[in-house]
Amino acid sequence: MAEPEIRIQSVQVLSDDWAILKKTVLDYRRRDGTWQTLVRQTYDRGHGAAVLPYDAQRGTVLLIRQFRYPAYVTGHREPLIEACAGLLDKDDPETCICREAEEETGYRIRNARRVFDVFMSPGSVTERLAFFLADYSPADRLHTGGGDAGEGEDIEVLEMPLAEAVAMIGRGAIIDGKTIMLLQHLALERLQTPSR
Repeated sequence: MAEPEIRIQSVQVLSDDWAILKKTVLDYRRRDGTWQTLVRQTYDRGHGAAVLPYDAQRGTVLLIRQFRYPAYVTGHREPLIEACAGLLDKDDPETCICREAEEETGYRIRNARRVFDVFMSPGSVTERLAFFLADYSPADRLHTGGGDAGEGEDIEVLEMPLAEAVAMIGRGAIIDGKTIMLLQHLALERLQTPSR
């Protein structure tokens, strides 16, 4: 399919506090050749990366639990269980996930493997996430983790068997999209390559 044709009519910045929220009026050429005027809002907070540390010897993964205000305002009162993630902040994705894993879990990760990149909510958010799997072991623990209090992080580190984490998806205990994708990817990878 050819690149869509668009003509930008106007762009208005609605907010540029923590991230940039823009309202754009554009003309879009439809597949039948007609033009349609669209109004879209985009939220740009930069790109990010996420990592799921896995200990193949013990069959365990490292996850985190933290309060997420946007989930709270929708009625979800429990902190979310998630994979480590963060914004790139001018770093490359692998540097980002190494930094975030150490900051959030207290572990140094090894052998990071980029498995895919995705747009998590392309209807309105410009962020593209790079997803990684990485190795860790008890010997890689540097400190207790917990995140950066200066950024408002208060993170609980969770270590559990991969099978338990995957089962938590079905029970509704893990509902974060990036975490579900990484856990399922690792579980499928383990089925295809049991020695990993």
